[in-house]
Amino acid sequence: MADSYSKKENIKKREKKRQDKLIKKEDRKTNNNKGKTLEDMIAYVDINGNLTSVPPHLQNQEEDLLSRKENPNEVLDPAKLFNGIINSMNEKGFGFITEEKTNDSIFFHQSQLRQEVKKYDKVTYKKEVSEKGFRAIDIKKV
Repeated sequence: MADSYSKKENIKKREKKRQDKLIKKEDRKTNNNKGKTLEDMIAYVDINGNLTSVPPHLQNQEEDLLSRKENPNEVLDPAKLFNGIINSMNEKGFGFITEEKTNDSIFFHQSQLRQEVKKYDKVTYKKEVSEKGFRAIDIKKV
């Protein structure tokens, strides 16, 4: 039995869609502008917190740490005092101070305390650059 007119039209539409799909697929293969490999897409973070394409085991962390100290934006005046509030302490002697102006968390150890302090005490301190960032030293209760 012969196909009806609408059935023939539907078959033609399906064939046209299939051909268009194949043409688009071939076009994507030939005009692929991405062209990035997995290694090109991976980004690493250096000791200063910046994105880099150098893997951590190839980064010169000592040199980065020295440049961090020499960076004029981060040179810390040893006499400059910062204000903050102790927001956490644990029984092992570690804790964090929240800096008043920037709300940054600064690590400290009880060996740097000049007075007995408790949680939520206001303190003054000096900053020092360590391997993992800043840490508070010479902490005094206000």
